[in-house]
Amino acid sequence: MFRPPATTRPIVSRIRPLVLSAALVLAAVAAQAQRPASGPAEPSPAARQALQTILAAGDHRGLPFAVVDKQAARLHVFDRDGRPLGDAPALLGQQVGDHTVPGVGDKPPSQVLPHERTTPAGRFLSEPGTNDEGDPVVWVEYDTGFAIHRVRPGRSYASRMERLRRPGADGKRASLGCVVVDGAFFDDVVRPALGGGRGMVYVLPETRPVASIFGGEVVAAR
Repeated sequence: MFRPPATTRPIVSRIRPLVLSAALVLAAVAAQAQRPASGPAEPSPAARQALQTILAAGDHRGLPFAVVDKQAARLHVFDRDGRPLGDAPALLGQQVGDHTVPGVGDKPPSQVLPHERTTPAGRFLSEPGTNDEGDPVVWVEYDTGFAIHRVRPGRSYASRMERLRRPGADGKRASLGCVVVDGAFFDDVVRPALGGGRGMVYVLPETRPVASIFGGEVVAAR
């Protein structure tokens, strides 16, 4: 929720949902098959459905992309061809919800109320940048202060790292709304993929169907 001065503001926008045309799903299956045995964990059914929909229609526009699976509390990162680059546990907004409370991005972190701490679902055009402390982030939606970033130093650092080490989604509700990952994963996977320019970030909903971020059409998960 830390943003740089307006003079350095990147151009980041939420992409309108699209009604996807029919296309081959084999690209998604092939991408999954290329995962090495010691590679990332298998995506959940919801994440797999989203991935297959993205690749079947080329919805990511040839850009590297990420899928935030809120129900599994996990971030999956892919290259422009849909090949998995890695995945990791992620901390999410403390409040369940797929919406953004108007004006939350303009508040100092200490003034963000508990019910405002949601991670919004949707389909976003991302861009790298820095927060007002100069830390690198990937802006998912600049106007609301929604970003992917590393666990920051401070009083909560140890407890947040401990939450990330826990198996499953339990205990991952700990952020003001941003997607927060381990620093090593951010440096080794997120920044190389999404830190050099535009990307697509798909945040899967938790209170409505996955189809809602794609305008109502999705490819059946396999």
